[in-house]
Amino acid sequence: MAITKKDVLHVADLARLELTEEEKDLYTDQLTRILNYVEKLSELDTKGIEPTTYTVPLKTAMREDKARPSLSHEDALSNAPEAERGCFKVPKIIE
Repeated sequence: MAITKKDVLHVADLARLELTEEEKDLYTDQLTRILNYVEKLSELDTKGIEPTTYTVPLKTAMREDKARPSLSHEDALSNAPEAERGCFKVPKIIE
């Protein structure tokens, strides 16, 4: 599958990139070579191979959910630059 300059310009437009003529030629060539290489993968015999999503077995990294003590309200606010009525006070941002 060959990529044309028109394809490169379309992708550059979607990405809001401005390309020079040299870059257009370079990316057209590079993308064509990448797609040609990927097409070679279709030549592989994959009969009898189970489809996989992951290359290594997945392990759940979840810990048991247990209630435990947390910071007190005063400790949580102790390093706040400003606090007001028991809450963090942040600057007002209006655009």
